[in-house]
Amino acid sequence: MAFAPFFFVTIILCLGCAPRQRQVQREALSALTLTALQRVVFDARCIMCNEGCFASSALEGEVMRSIHFISGLPRSGSTLLAALLRQNPRFHAHMSSPLAGMVDAMLGEMSDRNELSTFITNEQRRRVLRGLFDGYYGQEMTASVIFDTSRTWCAKLPVLSGLFPDYRIIACVRHVSWIVDSLERAVQKNTLRPSFMVNFDTRGTIYNRVEGFATGEGILGYSYNALKDAFFGEHAPHLMLLQYETLVRDPAMAMAAVYDFVGEPAFNHDFDNVHFDVGAFDDRTGMPGLHAVAAKVQARGRETVLPPDIFRRFENDAFWRHAPSNIRGVRVV
Repeated sequence: MAFAPFFFVTIILCLGCAPRQRQVQREALSALTLTALQRVVFDARCIMCNEGCFASSALEGEVMRSIHFISGLPRSGSTLLAALLRQNPRFHAHMSSPLAGMVDAMLGEMSDRNELSTFITNEQRRRVLRGLFDGYYGQEMTASVIFDTSRTWCAKLPVLSGLFPDYRIIACVRHVSWIVDSLERAVQKNTLRPSFMVNFDTRGTIYNRVEGFATGEGILGYSYNALKDAFFGEHAPHLMLLQYETLVRDPAMAMAAVYDFVGEPAFNHDFDNVHFDVGAFDDRTGMPGLHAVAAKVQARGRETVLPPDIFRRFENDAFWRHAPSNIRGVRVV
C-alpha cells in the first residue's frame, strides 16, 4: 500500500526581506500541494535572506507580526501612549513588560562569566534572545503589531538591531524639571508607604530624593543616559522622540507621527475616552495611582512642588530641543 510522502518544510517570511523576495517565497509556497504539505515545521530563519523574524509564518491566515518598542524617560507619557495604541485592535501595548530584564539576564548567562559559554555561538545567542520574544508573545497574542515597553530599551539598540532589523523605538520625553516634579509629587502622594523610587528610604529630604532620582542608576538618571546613548549612537535612525507636551496638547498630530514612523495605516483614536487600568500593579509596588491615565487627553497646568533651585537645575537638560545637537537627524515630535 502506497503512502503519500511526509514532508518537513522550513519556510519563513522575514520582515527584513525586500518585497520582491517575499513575493518569490509566497509563490514557492503556493506551488506546494496540500497532499505534499501534510505537516509544516516552521523555523526562525528566513529561506531567502537568512535573517530572523518575529513569529511570522508563511501560511495564509497566519499573522505576520512586527515588533516595535516604547522607551524613554519616566513620567513622560509612555503609559498614555500605550493606552492609545491599545485602542487599535491590531496593536498590543502595555505600560511595561519583563522582556528587557529577561534579555539582560540571558545576555549575562551566555557571557564569559559562564565557563560553558565557549559552546555558545553568537548565532545561538541571537536565537535564544529571539526565542524570548516569541515565547512571551505566544500564539494567544493575536495582535499583528507588538509594542514592548521598557526604559531599558534605549540602552539596547545595538542588541535590538541584531534581532529585529526593521524595529522602531519611540522614546517618550518631557521637560526634565517637570519629570522631577512628577516623581516627587508621586512620592509625596504616598507618604505612608515608602517608595521603591527612593529605595524605601524614610529619612531623606526632597534634596536627597532628587539626588537619588538623578544618579546614574536612579530612575531618571539611568533612563536619561540611555536616551542620550540612543540619540547620539549609530542606530539612531531606528529612534523617534515623542514629547509629552506634544502628546497632550495635540494628540492627533502626535499619533499620526507615530503611525507614519512605524509604517502602519492611520487609525481613528478616541482622545476623549481613554481607558487603561493598571491599578493592581501600582498597588503592589506601593505607589497607588502611579500609572493612572485620565479619560481625556489634555494638557493640565499646575504649580511645581519643587524648590526653585531644584527646578532651575534641570531647566536646560532637554538636549533634544537643541537642533544643532541632533547630529543623527532623529525625528522629534
